[in-house]
Amino acid sequence: MIHAKKILLAVLFVMAVLATGCGKGNAAENVNNSETIGTTETTGTAETEQETYILTFEATTTDGETLTSDCLSESKLTMINVWATYCNPCLDEMPDLGEIAASYDKAEFQMLGIVSDVMEGDSPENVEYAKELITQTNANYPHLLLNQSLYSNLVGGVEAVPTTFFVTKDGEMLGYVLGAQSKEGWEEIINGLLAEME
Repeated sequence: MIHAKKILLAVLFVMAVLATGCGKGNAAENVNNSETIGTTETTGTAETEQETYILTFEATTTDGETLTSDCLSESKLTMINVWATYCNPCLDEMPDLGEIAASYDKAEFQMLGIVSDVMEGDSPENVEYAKELITQTNANYPHLLLNQSLYSNLVGGVEAVPTTFFVTKDGEMLGYVLGAQSKEGWEEIINGLLAEME
């Protein structure tokens, strides 16, 4: 698993440098180790001791359902795409993300979205607008509205959208990609991570 993480982080760094997104700063400057956000737990022996970030959250979907981090256990790998309603690169890649989400067995892979500019309790008009964009882009997977839980445990460290995280069924954060990617690029990352998890 450690070998898979090193490969993922190297791939994610290269992709982040090449990626474009909506936000501030240079992509290379925004690449951080996932250990810098959220809570950590120490694993391994004294010689190989490392900290692992475990994601936890409770949030409401755009459809009004409550979703917790327990849903991560339903798939070996979860891809969490943080996007915004004003972000053209986000919206441009969402049709591909919808196709990707539909093409995998849920026991292997699932996708979640986080609408970073629409909060829980926001006006019904803002929530409806986000839902319209989700429908128009065929991004048919759960989308969470931003709340304090998501902000504190994941989104607070995001400097630009889209930003996409990869998480194991145990909630272990593997890493992230800053910026939009092609469908083929995402599939290469997903398939590589799933192969390493065998």
